[in-house]
Formats: sequence, C-alpha cells, structure tokens
Amino acid sequence: RAGYKFVILEQNKKVAKKLLASGNGKCNITNKNISPKFFYSQNRDFVAELLDGYGYEKIEEFFHSIGIHLTTLEDGRVFPASLQASSVVEALVFEAISSGVHIITECQITSIDKKENHFIIQSQHQTYTSQNLIIATGSPAFTRLGGSHSGYNFASRLNHPIIPQIPSLVPLVSDDKTLAQCSGVKIQSEVKLYANGEFIAQKSGDLLFSDYGVSGLAVLDISKYISVALSNFEYCELRVDLMPRYSKERLINMMLQTIQKDSNKPLWLYLNGLLNHKLAKLIIQKSKTKAKYEKDLNRKEITKLVYNIKNLSIPIVDTVGFEKAEVSLGGIDTNYINAQNLQSKLVPNLYFLGEVLDVTGDRGGYNLHFAWVCGMRVANIGI
Repeated sequence: RAGYKFVILEQNKKVAKKLLASGNGKCNITNKNISPKFFYSQNRDFVAELLDGYGYEKIEEFFHSIGIHLTTLEDGRVFPASLQASSVVEALVFEAISSGVHIITECQITSIDKKENHFIIQSQHQTYTSQNLIIATGSPAFTRLGGSHSGYNFASRLNHPIIPQIPSLVPLVSDDKTLAQCSGVKIQSEVKLYANGEFIAQKSGDLLFSDYGVSGLAVLDISKYISVALSNFEYCELRVDLMPRYSKERLINMMLQTIQKDSNKPLWLYLNGLLNHKLAKLIIQKSKTKAKYEKDLNRKEITKLVYNIKNLSIPIVDTVGFEKAEVSLGGIDTNYINAQNLQSKLVPNLYFLGEVLDVTGDRGGYNLHFAWVCGMRVANIGI
C-alpha cells in the first residue's frame, strides 16, 4: 500500500499454512484484551513498547479494510465472522497481490549474506538481491507445517544473538504408565505446576488424558512454565483437581451421606456417580484404599479418595516437542531490535518480525496479534 516493491520467498507450496491451521481452522485473529502481561519474553520492555498504540482496534480496522468482519467470544477471543481461517488467508493474499506483491512459492532459502548495501539471498534455484530484507520465518513449532530453525541460522550468520528455543503451547509427556488407562478422557480441571515441590503456576480449563501423558487447553496454557521448569529442576509434576467446582469438605460429606452400609457395589462403580469410570479406577489405584466395596467406606478411606480427586499427581518428564507445539519460547534477542520499526540495531535495513523473535503470547489470539502488529510497525515506520 505504501508503494514499496515486495517479493515474498515462501518455502511451502502455498503461503500461510500455519495460519490455515490456527484456531482449529477458525483462525483466532486476536483478543479483545491486549496487554504485555499476556506475552513472555526475556525483554518485556520491548513487548510493551511494540504493543503501545497497537491494541485490538488497530487490528479490527485493518481487517475491516480488507473485507474481514470479526466476531468476539465471551472470553475475548476474536475470530473472522466466517469462522474460517481460509477467509483470512484468501483476503490477505488477494490484498498482497493487488498491491503488487510478488509471491514465489517452493523457494527454499539456503543462505543470506550482506555485501555493501545489498542482501544476497540464495535459494536452491536462484540468487536474489535486495536493499531491505525482512526475516519472518517463524519458529520450529509445527514442523509438519514448515516450522524450522532457518530464521535463527540466518540471524546468527548476520551476527544476532539467539535465545535457545523450547516448545510452548504443547502437550506433555508423563512416565506414569497408569495414566494410559484414562486415554481419551477429557475433564474440566484446575492444574497446578510444582517443580521440586515448589509451586510455579496454575491454570484452569479442560484436560485430556492420552497414552503418552496429558493435553487439553489447561495443559497447553501451563506448558510454557513446564518447558522452562524442565530445564531448571529435577522433578516436575502437575497436581490436578478433577472436580474444581467442589471443595474437599463438600465431596467428603456428599460421599458420607450416600454410603449404603450393606452395599456390595464395587468401589469403582460407587465412584461412577462422581467421575468417569476410567478416572474412578485410577483414583482407587492412586489412593491405595483398603476398601473394595461401598460398604467398606468410612471417613478415613473417603478422605484418601477425595485427596487424590483434588490432588491427582502427574509427573512430567518432557513435552512432545516442536512437532506438536503451537509456538516456541526463545528466538532472536530483542535487545538488538528496534521496537518502533523492527529494524536490527546491528545490521541496517534488516528487519525481523513475528515468532522468529523472542516473544511468545498466551493461547487466545495473542501470538497472531503480535504478528500483525510487527507487520504494521515495519510498514508504517520502517522500510
């Protein structure tokens, strides 16, 4: 729109594969509640300066200008009114091409150098030269969609410090094999992270048991803290409240009041009135209760069961890695990037934007918001 001549060098057969997959195919464009507190970076001042003046309204204005109307959920997440990521991608591509942008797909860049006032960009088939260069390669997250370390390799070659990357918004791996019996069970929960016994963070939302560990929105939300903790602590565990709407005392009283003293009902079947039957069997196993039937229950045995319902311990030994991670922590050190226009402080006319930088947002549209704002910063103030 500003009249610059742009060429996009895209490694995939089509542009915006990650965007098409975002928000479960609905594209969570942004969030009504934009604040630096929803972003993680080793340079928080950079995030605050970059976001200043670029809240939800700026994003809404831009997307309205290319024909995309927005709809907002109660929790503040914002989607295209069509609820289709393809609508967003098609509108962006049309606008880019209409503005004179040339898009070259299946263009794998092998090296980038700067000589005098020009960048030399080498692909597997051709050499490109440019006075200005934007590196927007993303992170290794979602490897199957094209995520890679390429941007960091290029940045390192151009003398930029890199903060090591670790997966975030990612499912977690447990070495507790008993959890596999609950694979496929999904519950609303409250999840707390402890590292070496020290409380680190807490999140609420759904939790999904799997054969390798746990996933679900609460797990994705807390995963960035776990990725960091796994690098710094010997032992990490989640303590999961399987019934957060009920207090410990209320659950104990509910169970005491419903016990049939002469009932031969198996204990797992008795607990079916509270929990999914797979979870009921897991709780019995974890509680090491002596009770086998409903008639065997007393306050002591019920207290054991309730403790594990409210504090199910799940040891975490790893994440599933970048293959299934939605984003990554780490990236290009933003102390060497100008927050006003995303230009490098080390190499003139070199710009970095999006997830290749050491900025990661929470789940809920924050990462895409950051990407849009980066683009606007470069377009309005930069090259």
